[in-house]
Amino acid sequence: MNIVRENREGQTALIKVTVMETDYREAVEKTLKEYRRKANVPGFRPGMTPMGMIRKMYGKGVLAEETYKQASAAAFEYIEKEKIEYVGDVMPSEEQATFDFDNATEFEFVFEIGLAPEVTVELTEKDKVTRYEIKADEKMLGHYREGMLRRFGRLEDVDVVTSDEALSVMLDNAERNIEDAYVGLISMDEAARKPFIGRKVGDVMEVNVNELYPTPSQRAAILHVKQDELDAIDPKFTLTITKIRKFVMPALDETFFTMAFPDGSVKDETSFETHIAEQIARDTRRETEHLFGLEVRRMLLDKAALPMPEDFLRRWLLAANEGKFTMEQIEADMPQFLDMMRWNLVQKYYAEKLDVKLEPQDALNEAKAYAAMQFAQYGMANVEDEMLDNYAKQILQNKDEARKIYDRLFERKVLEAVTPMLKVVNKKVMPEEFGTRARDFQPAG
Repeated sequence: MNIVRENREGQTALIKVTVMETDYREAVEKTLKEYRRKANVPGFRPGMTPMGMIRKMYGKGVLAEETYKQASAAAFEYIEKEKIEYVGDVMPSEEQATFDFDNATEFEFVFEIGLAPEVTVELTEKDKVTRYEIKADEKMLGHYREGMLRRFGRLEDVDVVTSDEALSVMLDNAERNIEDAYVGLISMDEAARKPFIGRKVGDVMEVNVNELYPTPSQRAAILHVKQDELDAIDPKFTLTITKIRKFVMPALDETFFTMAFPDGSVKDETSFETHIAEQIARDTRRETEHLFGLEVRRMLLDKAALPMPEDFLRRWLLAANEGKFTMEQIEADMPQFLDMMRWNLVQKYYAEKLDVKLEPQDALNEAKAYAAMQFAQYGMANVEDEMLDNYAKQILQNKDEARKIYDRLFERKVLEAVTPMLKVVNKKVMPEEFGTRARDFQPAG
């Protein structure tokens, strides 16, 4: 077998593999004998079909398959032996000539690869990156303050509707009577609330339940019917207000602090405001760290300025996706794809340079953190470690989820290793400015 490499323009190379008869003869004969053993040809007992007939029926296909298999394997072995760094994948070249499997005994297979650029990024103290921190404005502080207070608020009976009260009502028409229905004004817009403003207990008004309860599931629940029965119901009802309740925030007094903070960590309004600010810092840390990672990534990519075999990668993507995407679609996503490939190369460079390694325990801890976050979204903040451990192991058994976790963990470890080599400037910004900066990293369109 003979292998030749030819470097071409556009950061590509051809790997030409010539497979000779001595390379494939034994394997082809072995496969044809297996075909003969299994062949069921009319007029011949199983395994007794003449070899000439088997060769005529299957010889050309077996020859083509075996020679390609050997050439492909040889190309990959050559690339690995020569330590050729490439991007994308090895693919048949457009310069491939046709094969004469009827008469020829030697076959030249031509493969094409896109050569990866050499990564050399030397960092100095002049390489500066900004770590943005969110400085809570009054709007954000108010949102968090209200959220905390609402958890300990209560509903009180009032005499008149003023804005966003909760109403207990009776709905009645000729067809049905609903004695205890609920109308929540807080979920309505100003126009929908207007007819209720100023109403008192005992007031009667005409309503359309299709307007009062916008979704079919809401109407079905209120009227005690199935959704497919709604069309047969007259939506016009007489509504009688039976109770008006208003949500009342708790006062910032000893009773509230004892109930909300039984550990005694917050005892007065000043320490409550400090708690709110600390909570905001904890909740926004994930966002700020994510943006900082993007800032470091952009700086490193700009500094590396890696050229890529773009034409080759376009053709490879088109072929690899087998018609799932058009060239126009590939072209539209090409900038993000190229940056992703460049970032993979930069990460690999620093992982080797700074000896970044991933241990199984690291992946398990990452999966546990991910599982804990999922539980927290459902209000389960204090899940036992054993349960988290079991969920984490289940996550890692899923190949797609495991790959995402390893990729995320690997990137974070690389960033953690690189950051001490940079000059980091901390900058506190208002939420709007932070949002603007974060949007700078969003792909166009």
